[in-house]
Amino acid sequence: MERVDRETVDWASASGLLDGPEMAERYRKARYGWLGARTYPYADYHTLRLVTDWCVWLFAFDDVFCETDRQAPEIARALPRFIAVLDDIEPGTDGAERVRDPFARALLDVKGRVIAHGGPDQLERWCGATKDYLSAQVWEAANRQDGLVPPLGDYLLMRRRTGAMLTVFALIDVASGLPLTPREWRHPDVRAITASANDVVVWDNDLISYAKESGAGNSVNNLVNVLARHRGCSHQQAMDEIGGMRDRAVARMAELGRALATLGSAAVDAYVRGLERWISGSVDYSLTSSRYTVAWQERAGIAG
Repeated sequence: MERVDRETVDWASASGLLDGPEMAERYRKARYGWLGARTYPYADYHTLRLVTDWCVWLFAFDDVFCETDRQAPEIARALPRFIAVLDDIEPGTDGAERVRDPFARALLDVKGRVIAHGGPDQLERWCGATKDYLSAQVWEAANRQDGLVPPLGDYLLMRRRTGAMLTVFALIDVASGLPLTPREWRHPDVRAITASANDVVVWDNDLISYAKESGAGNSVNNLVNVLARHRGCSHQQAMDEIGGMRDRAVARMAELGRALATLGSAAVDAYVRGLERWISGSVDYSLTSSRYTVAWQERAGIAG
């Protein structure tokens, strides 16, 4: 874990994802290796590096593109370079040599490792989820640009995409070494439990990251503020409502998990356990990581 934690920041720095020593030090303090280890505890060294590096790519993309004043047109114009990597460029080819953007180059590196450790179906799922994630960032940026708190229905729909969870869930069966078949992946209950797990993790993140985001431009894209604005309630009441929503989603996961166990598939069982570990692991990590705790400490200091 220590090794992966050190190497993933070294990889991000060498790839050009981190803007200088100060950002690199901030990433070292965040200890992203602990996120990978807690959410994929079954992964071997190579797949743990893959999933942790991918999470760091997502965090860096969020910091550079989504937690800044970049506007929707600028993000939209950046999409072709990423979609080209996902759809058309293969590692080790002439096309790969022409990729210059640091985020696109690092994305191609991750893609190469998904190819090395997974199969064509897993690659297709990861690429598709990543394209959805990237496209959804334009919607988020438009909200920031206009200072618009989106309607609740729109937010719940798009948060399943802006949170990038489908991209990390797509790597669960890569890390476990038990690939889902296309039929298993398309099973209605697998889709439903994936959606519920997605909701739980992103709603948890909205609560945990509220202090970090509340004073920034991306505050419009947080479920606490969405509920407070459109329900006319206090932020504490909104947080309480999110807690109830989370409880119902977890109960739904338990119900679906019992149904899926009757399939007798080791791959499905491992995938369900992987979803559960993402929920518990992400909370454990977030409550101890400086990425989130510093903002809450500062908020408590101000309040005091």
